[in-house]
Amino acid sequence: MNRPKNKEYKFPTHIDDYPTGPQYKAGFLPETNAGWRKVRPVVDHEACVFCLRCYLVCPDGTIFKEDGKIKIDLDYCKGCGVCAHECPKDAISMVKE
Repeated sequence: MNRPKNKEYKFPTHIDDYPTGPQYKAGFLPETNAGWRKVRPVVDHEACVFCLRCYLVCPDGTIFKEDGKIKIDLDYCKGCGVCAHECPKDAISMVKE
């Protein structure tokens, strides 16, 4: 899996050092998102029919396919619950962190 790479943010020391556009090229995140999540998704692989609706609707792109199963990158999942809401088989449940 191609995960985004964490890249430490360097605070500018001079006004000319501030970016005028994006701070990073695509594929870089300054930090993981999971620290403030209250609930996290758990996949019931027995109930999952691999329709990939969760994969398509995840706003953070943290759901991926691996070995014929749905996996969730919990380092970047914000716990929004869109995947669980959209699952037609209720194969994803949100559990308290």
